Amino acid sequence: MKKLSIIFSLLVIIALVFSCSEVKRDPGRVYMPDMAYSRAYETYSVTDEQRKALLDQGIHYSNIPVEGTIKRGELMPFPFPKDAQGDSTNYVASKQFKSQIPTPDSIQMIEAERLFLVNCAICHGPKLDGNGPLYRQGEGPFPAAPANFIGGAQYKSMPEGQMFYSVAYGKNKMGSYASQLNSRQRWMVIAYIKSKQAAAASQAPATTDSTAKK
Repeated sequence: MKKLSIIFSLLVIIALVFSCSEVKRDPGRVYMPDMAYSRAYETYSVTDEQRKALLDQGIHYSNIPVEGTIKRGELMPFPFPKDAQGDSTNYVASKQFKSQIPTPDSIQMIEAERLFLVNCAICHGPKLDGNGPLYRQGEGPFPAAPANFIGGAQYKSMPEGQMFYSVAYGKNKMGSYASQLNSRQRWMVIAYIKSKQAAAASQAPATTDSTAKK
């Protein structure tokens, strides 16, 4: 009797182990199976042969985005392509393009400053005066003077769109930063530059009229 009880106990333990380890993958009946189990295809990974096989099944599948659409969360694309060598049509036209992000708040401006210091300050200087480590008032390894965003009149009045053009495609001796900064980050850096320019303008001493009566 004792032997039978031991065998029975072992059988119960084995049954419990197997029943607990079984993974329940079948949820039972699904009300709308087409929504619960959608066909999953990686974008741009379907070959022409696979597309033809789907078409043979009556499935019209296209892995090309609809023309004129953009990815959710993305900014509107910059509408001006890079000018051909010797041309400046699009560079001039980019003046009319406005920033695609709202003015950054104090927290976002910290990130904008970080992006500037990491990507731009080496040439334009942490003070935006065009005197970064690569230039060092002409004593650095880079001979061309970078843009002085604070003291240079043409840069203080430069529209946001032209700044974006320069960052995206490069301008003069400056190369493109399209691979380092995405569109949103470029606008953030430009907003940071504009905020520093506005702060510098507000702190500039008022000019006095030398012809004023004493």
